[in-house]
Amino acid sequence: MISGKAMVCGVIGNPVGHSLSPMMHNYYGEALKLDYIYVPCNVDDDKVGEAIRGAYALGFEGINVTVPHKQRVMEHLLEIDDAARCIGAVNTLVRMEGGYKGYNTDADGLYRAIMGHGINPEGKDCLMIGAGGAAKAVAYMLMKHGAASVVILNRTMDKAWTLAEEMNRQFGRETIKAMALEDYGKLEKEHYLAFQTTSVGMYPKVGHAPIEDTAFYKKIQTAVDIVYTPAKTRFMELVEEAGGQAVGGLDMLIYQGIIAFELWNPGVIVTEKMVDTVRQMMTERLNNR
Repeated sequence: MISGKAMVCGVIGNPVGHSLSPMMHNYYGEALKLDYIYVPCNVDDDKVGEAIRGAYALGFEGINVTVPHKQRVMEHLLEIDDAARCIGAVNTLVRMEGGYKGYNTDADGLYRAIMGHGINPEGKDCLMIGAGGAAKAVAYMLMKHGAASVVILNRTMDKAWTLAEEMNRQFGRETIKAMALEDYGKLEKEHYLAFQTTSVGMYPKVGHAPIEDTAFYKKIQTAVDIVYTPAKTRFMELVEEAGGQAVGGLDMLIYQGIIAFELWNPGVIVTEKMVDTVRQMMTERLNNR
């Protein structure tokens, strides 16, 4: 039962009607018997600052930020966590005196998700497809957790080089290098841990992969596609057909949300049973789209 003293949190984006976050967060609140409610708020691109100030005035304890506002919101925050500043995007706001502090839970959410599948990037030769916004969190996670090497494959070399140089500079080591997507045949390693960070193959344009050559997939031992709809993308199918292990992006979505929930509710523990329930709820919702 929600009272007049309920903690209010929410998500802003444009559009935001498709978001699964309200279902996830409100389930956690109910399961843990918290006086807590989470609401979706559609915010126009030119109204982000007004929305943040309004949310603070209304007493919102926390806010998730989704596309296209993850960069734009940063100029309206009182403080920004070091990881979020390095990644260059904020997806979670935590109330503090006078405003909000911004965090990025995508990188740690991805790490918790892959570790749950027994995938540890430490000491691994890694491969990233794409150099957009989502790729920044993946690159940060790989650097933070000790990947031995990282190659970014991207159609636009400038973006790939920029991301590689930014992360190498932030961490003080030359771990990441860039390569044109069409040059994938020149990859020198075998048994890569690969991350597909683009929207290729995402619903409704299913059945596509960034690379279709089966020879490429024989170099991949384990792969993660950050796309979560469909549950099994064409990229994942190609990895598995070549004998590798493939994991989808749903758990990254779940765990980045859990980390935000924990930031707003210190000391509260989301159990694995709750995670399993949310995973089932989300899968059913996605299958019914």
